[in-house]
Amino acid sequence: MLAGAGICLGLLTWGLTVSVGLGALLAVSRLAYTALRVGGACYLIFLGAKMFLRSRPSSFAPGESMPPVVENFRESATRWFGRGLLSNLLNPKVGLFYVTFLPQFVPAGVNVAAFSMLLAAIHAAEGILWFLVLTQATGLFSNWFRRPRVAKALDQTTGTVLVGFGLGLMLDRSR
Repeated sequence: MLAGAGICLGLLTWGLTVSVGLGALLAVSRLAYTALRVGGACYLIFLGAKMFLRSRPSSFAPGESMPPVVENFRESATRWFGRGLLSNLLNPKVGLFYVTFLPQFVPAGVNVAAFSMLLAAIHAAEGILWFLVLTQATGLFSNWFRRPRVAKALDQTTGTVLVGFGLGLMLDRSR
C-alpha cells in the first residue's frame, strides 16, 4: 500500500509540474525526455534485477510457508514508499500523458493550474482506491504467496517483467 501511496504522490507531482507549465518542457525537449527515459529505464532494470536475483530462504520443508517478513517498519515503509514514488517520477510517459490528457478537460475561464491539480488529485484518489482493493485481495492469498516456491516464482517473473520494461524503455526510439 505504501508503494501505491508513493505512486499517487508521483501523480500529484506530475500534475503540479504540468499545471505550472514545466511538463511542456518534457514534451518539446528531446534531451529532457531522453534523460528521464534513461533514468527510469535504469531504475526499472535495477529493481527487476534485484528481484530476480533475490534469494529466498530454503530451510523450509516443501509446502511449508515462510513466516511473515518482520523488518524495521520505518525502514521498510520508507523504502516501499520511495520505490513507488521513484518508479512514477522516473517514468516520462506519465508526464507526457498528463501534458496531453489534462488540458483537454480544463474548461475555458477557470484557473488552469488549480483545475489541472484537481484532475491529478482525482486520478491519485482513484489510484489509492485501486491499491486498497489490490492490497486487500492479496491479503486473502498471503499464505499462498509466502510459500518459498511461489514467492521465488513471483519475484523472478516480476523481476523479468521489470527488466523487460526497462530495456523496452531504454531502447524506445519512437520519440
